[in-house]
Amino acid sequence: MLRWLIGGGREPQGLAEKSSVQTIGEEQIQNPYTELLVLKGHQDIVRFLVQIDDCRKQTRFIEDGDHDWKRIRFASAGDDGIIFLWNAQTGEKLFELHGHAHKITAIAPFYSSDASGENNQLILTASADRTVIVWDCSSGKQIQKVSCFHSTVKCLTVLQRLDVWLSGGSDLCVWNRKLDLLCKTSHLTDAGISALVELPKNCVAAAVGKELIIFRLIDRPEGWNVLEVKRLVDHQDNILSLVSVNDLTFVTGSHVGELIVWDAFDWTKQASECNFWDSSLHTDAQPEIKLSQSPNETSVQHLTSDEECVFAAVGKGIYVYSLQMKRVIACQKTAHDSSVLHIAKLPNRQLISCSEDGSVRIWELREKQQLPAEPVPTGFFNMWGFGRANKQANQAAKKTQENTTMYFLELVGDLIGHSSAVQMFLYFGELGLATCSADHLVILWKDGERESRLRSVTLFQKLAQNGGSQLKF
Repeated sequence: MLRWLIGGGREPQGLAEKSSVQTIGEEQIQNPYTELLVLKGHQDIVRFLVQIDDCRKQTRFIEDGDHDWKRIRFASAGDDGIIFLWNAQTGEKLFELHGHAHKITAIAPFYSSDASGENNQLILTASADRTVIVWDCSSGKQIQKVSCFHSTVKCLTVLQRLDVWLSGGSDLCVWNRKLDLLCKTSHLTDAGISALVELPKNCVAAAVGKELIIFRLIDRPEGWNVLEVKRLVDHQDNILSLVSVNDLTFVTGSHVGELIVWDAFDWTKQASECNFWDSSLHTDAQPEIKLSQSPNETSVQHLTSDEECVFAAVGKGIYVYSLQMKRVIACQKTAHDSSVLHIAKLPNRQLISCSEDGSVRIWELREKQQLPAEPVPTGFFNMWGFGRANKQANQAAKKTQENTTMYFLELVGDLIGHSSAVQMFLYFGELGLATCSADHLVILWKDGERESRLRSVTLFQKLAQNGGSQLKF
């Protein structure tokens, strides 16, 4: 596959040859990402990427060659405590934000409105230095810093509808846009809150060790309050992943490979999956099968959803869990050489996964072609295709075939550019995707054909502006 290195710097080294995982040849027809831009600046592991602008409204201006389109920006942060703001189209470094003394532990975009009604694009960053800083993305300046935390803030969640944001650590704290502390819980545990997700009825779910705690936010004339309303103790080990599917459902995943689907209104368990290995055992809607593999091999590192399926990064594999059928419908048990750290669903039935082995891979979810099941004849007339029993058997076989549609994940692209663990990525639609890694780099992956076309458009525009004069060499 052709790769162009843009923006200077050394080309990242490739990884060692794959051992047990599926491989793909040089001809990657379905992989558009044939150009890359290496973004340098970080001095330690880059763990977080967050999108600042909505790119859906911007791409058509780029395709038309309009240079006045609004910049699409994203931020990167990691263990060096520095936050960088980048232009997702050009790779230009916009701002370098200094203010934290230790590594970044959480980051979240926060859209706020001032008195004039103008939207301000902000980002919140939490650090191991026990502070949270609010930054202005337009100026790169620090707006305010909160230093009253008793422990490290591990997660940040913005509740846009209530115009508040939450910080999770040893306590759950509720803040307004001015960074006034509205209310907080009492000390939970030393381990603290590792993940938060918004639920209906002004509620949030907080992962605290192996427990899931439901809190309700109450806004009264005398002030805000946060109440613990329920504790869910169905997991056998620490909850590592927490994702909202829609307004009705959310899903959790644990260190020992448990996946639980929850009702977002009454917080009851709708379904569960405890075995991601033997597909022949998925006959029950809620199997209760214990895992024989080690926790590292079965740990649910990351979850995402498209409202029809849940996509789980489990150990070295990726799994597709159907919410309607309540079972795993496709998997790649060894999608990577090491643990999968992040997974995302693309609009075109494709998945992207990244791993500790330094690779980024593109998968396509495809339906298996199954041959019609033929009934076994019983009796003399059925041998010749006569009789009612043959018709019923055919109908039963057809019904079974329809109900057991199987899928598989095919590797269609392998992006080898990082020399160490890829922590996560952001997908920008037609603008490509960004990855961050323990090699201190951020890489922008671009559609080579699209970028070539845009360069041609720019060249013709320059020729037109010069009155059709010839280029000077």
